[in-house]
Amino acid sequence: MSNKQKKVALITGGSRGIGRATSLLLAQNGYDLCINYLNNEQAARAVQRAVLAHGVRCELYRGDVTKEDQVLAMFEFIDQHLGHLTALVNNAALMLPQISIEQVTEARLNKIFSSNITSYFLCAREAVLRMAHKHGGDGGSIVNVSSLAALSGSPHEYLDYAASKGAIDTMTIGLAREMSREGVRVNAVRPGLIYTDMHADGGEAARVDRVKYSLPLGRGGQPEEVAQAIYWLLSEQSSFTTGDTINVAGGMN
Repeated sequence: MSNKQKKVALITGGSRGIGRATSLLLAQNGYDLCINYLNNEQAARAVQRAVLAHGVRCELYRGDVTKEDQVLAMFEFIDQHLGHLTALVNNAALMLPQISIEQVTEARLNKIFSSNITSYFLCAREAVLRMAHKHGGDGGSIVNVSSLAALSGSPHEYLDYAASKGAIDTMTIGLAREMSREGVRVNAVRPGLIYTDMHADGGEAARVDRVKYSLPLGRGGQPEEVAQAIYWLLSEQSSFTTGDTINVAGGMN
């Protein structure tokens, strides 16, 4: 990717938590942004206002990234309103209330896997079609937001969520190798116990405080700490890094 090329990033699930923190950090570093969100327009507009204060362009796009037609429309919107995409942060994900294997259902699995796996593949495909040299692109960078649950398996709590993130770890390695000569770097971050609304989605809003003392650092993490790792992986400072994953997890591995 040319150093003179304007930086344009898409962040899925960018209206809260890690997505919000990443949006603000990228804006501070000169990226024009498309912030994807699904339901909370008020939160998305608040992020947009904060991003615009940094003097960059910012478009919102409401869309379900599990739906192929909506992903296609979103990328076409970016083409028209922001120009050539140079960075993708696959961040949108779903966590449902804690269960064990005995409570698993087909409907729940399909919902989680569609949100946490299918969406990443669809968005990565469209990004590659714009970034890869073989498609006339100038290169770019993709960062997938995985989870430390991919390593722990999250037994008795989020086994299905953990499995979906394990798939993202595998995808990151494979896609990085597919794109290794095409100018597209693909990496991931694995957040651990981070203070975000996702824990409330999982039925235990105070989960981080309950288990934080089991971490070597003895505290939960902040979304901004994950955003710093994402930004580094997107930036030219990590130009010799692809197919790798950074744990942002307070010492757990």
